[in-house]
Amino acid sequence: MSGSAQSSKSDAEFFAERGFGQRIGFGERPALIIIDMLKAFTDPSAPLGADLEPQLAAIAPLLAAAHARGRPVIFSSVRYDESDVRDAGIWARKMKGVTSLKADGSGWELDPRLDFRKDDILLYKKYASCFFGTDLVPKLLTSGVDTLIITGCTTSGCVRATAVDACQNGFRPVVVREAVGDRSAAAHAQSLFDLDAKYADVVGADEALNYLEKLGHNSATSI
Repeated sequence: MSGSAQSSKSDAEFFAERGFGQRIGFGERPALIIIDMLKAFTDPSAPLGADLEPQLAAIAPLLAAAHARGRPVIFSSVRYDESDVRDAGIWARKMKGVTSLKADGSGWELDPRLDFRKDDILLYKKYASCFFGTDLVPKLLTSGVDTLIITGCTTSGCVRATAVDACQNGFRPVVVREAVGDRSAAAHAQSLFDLDAKYADVVGADEALNYLEKLGHNSATSI
């Protein structure tokens, strides 16, 4: 938003004055989702890639804590099974790089630096949101999840879409600032600002980790 009403104030001041950015808060039964940390996205030389080393480092302790507390852990991947990526729909017209996510390649595989375990869920999707065209909602409901801790990439794309859909489906979206990344620093910053203003709580990695560690050793929850 721009104009004279805002001209003398920062965006943060203007939004706060109008009641945006209220805290949703953590719930009691979280799940951790790691969005699209795939070879095609974490390799900076790949068409869809970026340097996500800092995000991988920030995700690792959150993942370890979720595993230790027996909380549901969900990894997502984008994979296209049709040789001509018809299953990407018109999205394939927008980004040539989606061909790097074809099932007969390796771009859709999870980055091996993350500790994916046999009890974790691997969710395949075709589009941005982890909720769209998947069974994520019933998986979360079956486990009684009320909070979705969101990490991964990209902040302006799949992270944003998933956070908005989490809010719309009644789950508390918590986006971990240091654990999400993007190809564009500007898009990353603006998306975090907008998410925190309207759809999710954007928190630091230390706060998210402290929350997970204080849950205690809950009984394992599978989905």
